[in-house]
Amino acid sequence: MNLPRRAAARLRRPNLTLRGRLTLTYAVLFTVGGSALVLAMTTALYEEIFRPLPASEVPGSLDPDHDNYIGLSDQIRDAAASRLLVIALLLLSVVVALSALVGWWVAGRLLRPIADITAAARRATDATLHERLRLTGPPDELRQLGDTFDEMLERLDRAFDAQRRFVANASHELRTPLALTRAAVEVTLAKPAVTEEQWRTMAADVADATGSAQRLISALLLLARSEQAAADLVEDDLADVAAEALDQVAGRARARGLRLRTDLEPAPLPANVALLGIAVSNLLENAVRYNRDGGLLHVTTAPAGDGTVRLTVVNDGPALDPERVENLFEPFNRGDRTRRRSAPDDLPDGTGLGLSIVRAVARAHTGTATARARAEGGLSVVLELPGVRPGHRT
Repeated sequence: MNLPRRAAARLRRPNLTLRGRLTLTYAVLFTVGGSALVLAMTTALYEEIFRPLPASEVPGSLDPDHDNYIGLSDQIRDAAASRLLVIALLLLSVVVALSALVGWWVAGRLLRPIADITAAARRATDATLHERLRLTGPPDELRQLGDTFDEMLERLDRAFDAQRRFVANASHELRTPLALTRAAVEVTLAKPAVTEEQWRTMAADVADATGSAQRLISALLLLARSEQAAADLVEDDLADVAAEALDQVAGRARARGLRLRTDLEPAPLPANVALLGIAVSNLLENAVRYNRDGGLLHVTTAPAGDGTVRLTVVNDGPALDPERVENLFEPFNRGDRTRRRSAPDDLPDGTGLGLSIVRAVARAHTGTATARARAEGGLSVVLELPGVRPGHRT
């Protein structure tokens, strides 16, 4: 197969790192400069030693005395050494100047990607985070730096996009109860004669809307608190936390006829008890709310065997798209309409922040929260957190 010349040259060219390229480049420069200096000095020395003396420096008659020959030899050597020193200094100045110029040019060529990265960093704003460097060339340190910078821009772009969606969704969610409150008040005030029953109906509507707004604001504050590193860690048992959360949802689980299965093995861990309790409660609340009547609710806790402890919550429910399960951890994502219809009427609407809070609490404890769609329907959610190290006391 015939390849273009440039492609063939790239295949034959070794992939040197930046350190190797700089080393090879300056080695070549010093070799060329030193060779030129040695050649010039050798030529100058040869010319100074073997060139004939000017007529003015040759004595008219030679004294056969030996001292005169020695003096003439010293005179020739001193003159040659002095002239050679001057020529060597001049040549050294020229070589240094040329080496500096060539080194400046070569360094600029090799470090040009750094200038590209600096320029990209200076013009990076929330409107230009989609731009990428996409550096070409051998996979050296500069290429790795450029790829890392592109990955950082990708993460920042996703973070800004998520923040914009969060602000838009939060505004929408807060606008809904406020709009309901205003509508209830305006409808009531527009009537010419309002009865006591109508006043009570309006008050009930306002109370419901205000309660929804209050729950949303509390959830937002909790989410903001959960996204910080967990403090005030004490040693607790994940099995005990799960048992307490099960007691809170036991009544609703019985009302829906859920089949409850528990395997709560001891799973000690250092944790912020308040945050961990809220995360586990949110998991179980979701498992009950989005379950089907008579469905399964399976809760297990156990050591994971790698220094972590694990809580697994499995529930039945409608089949979910596995590719969209990860989206359930985004704020205000309540899943598709099928999941929302599966919630019974006697349960209050969720804020759409439950799983977001669970993941935020997990990250605050340097843990993880993952979900998997079950083939038979429903979800399997796993909360994995660092356990208590042997000999450690919180």
